[in-house]
Amino acid sequence: MKLHHDTISDKNVITGYGPDYVQINGTEHRGNLVVLPDRVETGWTAGGFEALGAAGFATLAALECEVLLIGTGERQRFPSPALLRPLIEAQIGFEIMDVPAACRTYNILMGENRNVAAALLFDAP
Repeated sequence: MKLHHDTISDKNVITGYGPDYVQINGTEHRGNLVVLPDRVETGWTAGGFEALGAAGFATLAALECEVLLIGTGERQRFPSPALLRPLIEAQIGFEIMDVPAACRTYNILMGENRNVAAALLFDAP
C-alpha cells in the first residue's frame, strides 16, 4: 500500500485553540464564531452560554451543513431543547461538546470532506 500526503491548504483548518481564542490557518480569532471549510463567520452570537437565544440557532440552521458541532466553552453544557428546534427542523445533525473537542472533531470531519461547521462559543469574561 502506498500512502500519499494529502494537503488541504484551500480549506479552513483549526490550528490552535485556548480558553478565549481559536486559530484558523494560523490566524487568531477571538469571540464567538462559526467555522466552515470555506469561510469563517464572526460574531455568531453575543455573550456566553447563558445568553444563547433562538436567533443564534436560526442562523446556524441557515448554514445548511450536514453536521454541526456546537462548542459550549471550556466545558460541555446542553442548550434547551427549544433552542435546538431550528436545527432539528432543518434536519441538521448536531453534537454538543466543549470547544477543544469541537475543534478536534471539526478537523477530522473537514479532512474527510464532510459538509461540517463548528459553532464555537467562548465563555464570557
